[in-house]
Amino acid sequence: MARIITRNPDPDSSLPPDMNTLLRRIFAARGIDNIEMLDLGLTKLPSPNSLKDIDQATNRLIEALISDEKIIIIGDFDADGATGTALMLLGLRAMGFRSIDYLVPNRFEFGYGLTPEIVCLASQRGPDLLITVDNGISSIEGVCAANENSIDVIITDHHLPGTELPEACAIVNPNQLGCKFPSKNLAGVGVCFFLLIALRAKLRSQNWFFENGLAEPHLATWLDLVALGTVADLVPLDHVNRILIQQGLIRMRAQKCREGISALLRISGKQFKHLVAADLGFALGPRINAAGRLDDMSLGIQCLMTDDRKHALDLANELDQLNQDRKKIEQDMQEEANNLLEKLDPVEITKSGGAICLFHPDWHLGVVGLLASRIKDKYQRPVIVFARDVQRNDLSQKKPQLKGSCRSVHALHIRDALEAVSRRCPKLLSKFGGHSMAAGLTLDECNLECFIHEFQAHVSQNLLIQDCKVAFFIDGQLRCDQLIHSTAELLRDNGPWGQHFPEPSFSGEFILEQQKVVGNDHLKLSLYHPDGHRQLDAIYFNMDKEKWPNYDAKRVNCVYRMAFNDYGGLQKFQLIIEYIESV
Repeated sequence: MARIITRNPDPDSSLPPDMNTLLRRIFAARGIDNIEMLDLGLTKLPSPNSLKDIDQATNRLIEALISDEKIIIIGDFDADGATGTALMLLGLRAMGFRSIDYLVPNRFEFGYGLTPEIVCLASQRGPDLLITVDNGISSIEGVCAANENSIDVIITDHHLPGTELPEACAIVNPNQLGCKFPSKNLAGVGVCFFLLIALRAKLRSQNWFFENGLAEPHLATWLDLVALGTVADLVPLDHVNRILIQQGLIRMRAQKCREGISALLRISGKQFKHLVAADLGFALGPRINAAGRLDDMSLGIQCLMTDDRKHALDLANELDQLNQDRKKIEQDMQEEANNLLEKLDPVEITKSGGAICLFHPDWHLGVVGLLASRIKDKYQRPVIVFARDVQRNDLSQKKPQLKGSCRSVHALHIRDALEAVSRRCPKLLSKFGGHSMAAGLTLDECNLECFIHEFQAHVSQNLLIQDCKVAFFIDGQLRCDQLIHSTAELLRDNGPWGQHFPEPSFSGEFILEQQKVVGNDHLKLSLYHPDGHRQLDAIYFNMDKEKWPNYDAKRVNCVYRMAFNDYGGLQKFQLIIEYIESV
């Protein structure tokens, strides 16, 4: 049985007493203690001037602009990297940069970030300046290789830095030591957006746009890209990120978005008028990410860049097909993972701090992160899933290498755990990096067994069993008269909701009238509140097949969210079940 914990509102909250009682409680439980924190207007964004190295970065860019230097954007192969790359290209071109192109490392040939191999490939185009997007903070060797080739590097990144920083001409990363920017939670695309704001301001002060007959770019035009990348990268939704997402959603709802985003929304069956942040995360993000997981992220970038509606739709359909292929691969890998898990000692999985590490020689490198997430959600344990770096192994004479994708629970900072193992065994890992909840690593295959031993030992010493129990945090219970369309609208319209600013959820007991399996993995239910006579539609996605359907159940206790089903173009109120048990 899961733990159900009610969020407690901040008693010191100074939100207006005349605010809707339900909303007031929900906001206060999320740390909103004054009305200013609910103002999601663009004027509430902080100045980029407090970003460390922002002057060095903008000065070097202006030097490149005046001299018409050749610039190459080095992106990343996920949705954050794709949106950030598209944003940098569009923004810089609008400011007058002419000799600018991009290069995204193919996951399977070059791996992540600004590696020496990518610098070598980029140098064939003769660039004067490289700008990283959503990567670079750990690219010590890559920046060194660029410097040796007389190529300057500006790093824009948001990942946590290590003890050593690359010798770039500028590093724009709110998480680097000494950076006073108020938001440490920007996605890579968000860092790019603030760099462009600073660059535009400096060019404006130098009268650049007027003297060169250029219209000063309206950067809000591209907030749809910023919103998409921010949601897809699962960064915490602090005030700054909520502003960026909300403003991007406003543009999308008004259909003032990139043709590629519009096309992705149409093939996803989403209605523009009622878009929410979750639509970006569950409908658009996976389709763009599929390009980087299975093929080449250039396809996703092209989709985001094009102004041609038909071309955008063609590219969106290609991305959709890749996503269908990804789902099939993931399903097969999930079955293989289940077989491996059945062979593990249950005591080892459930003991205090037990970590799960899995490897299969045939697993797809681009999908291991998704598999790690699924296993983590099921077992509530830190998980690392490994795959062979097949193409890179074939291209080199080095020892066969594995790449691991890590997902963690809140009580264990996964990147710090990898760093601790690396300090204890300096030659064990080739590289690693990431965040508190997700990270990646590379190691020689011959070191796998030793790494698993060291990693599990670290986890067992730093994670308690009570920190790993499944827990659902709720915002209390709703009365029967609150389970209506208007309440769902109220909650929807007061987002965006997301990481560290969770969508409101509630618990309650219901009479179970009907249940039916749909799509093999989902359970459709008809419920009645004990105090009412109106049927409530509900859906339990990715149900626990070991427990449901349960045709003996007559009354159930649920944890649920309020949402709408837009199927067939009609918006119908329904409950999204997160947890259900028979009572």
